Amino acid sequence: MPVQTILRYPHPLLKKICNEVDFVDEQLHTLVEDLLDTMRAGPGSVGVAAPQIGVTLRVCVVDVSASRHGKDNNHGLLTMINPEILESRGVATMREGCMSVPDYTGDVDRATEIRVRFSELDQTVREFTATGFEAVAIQHEMDHLDGILFLDRIISVKTGLFRRKNYK
Repeated sequence: MPVQTILRYPHPLLKKICNEVDFVDEQLHTLVEDLLDTMRAGPGSVGVAAPQIGVTLRVCVVDVSASRHGKDNNHGLLTMINPEILESRGVATMREGCMSVPDYTGDVDRATEIRVRFSELDQTVREFTATGFEAVAIQHEMDHLDGILFLDRIISVKTGLFRRKNYK
């Protein structure tokens, strides 16, 4: 499947609350393949959500296994349909970036541990606890499904927003 163009802030679709997926069909399989190809093509990307490619459905993909921050603590490639966070614990400040906001990074407070439930493409329901960088990545992508960007969660615009030097 082809790599899709990432919508950039302030595109209005990035602020939309996404619709739940009611059934799995060929179009959903194509969407997931597009998300995976787009994530893999993005520099340093560990996830992408459907609204970032212009589709307002509650679907995202996350894979932190190749990242130095997540390689030792992850659940592999996650295809998440209608994900929900059941519990969260702890809080830590992390520097986040986003393909939809390529020129900036920012300090964001996130839960350090989350219990998440979602459906996979084969309609299997998965539930597990994610911690550390993987938990942060999942929260970031799930925020996209609710029309929230990391910019909306920055601790301080004065001291927590940084111009990205290189995005290659």
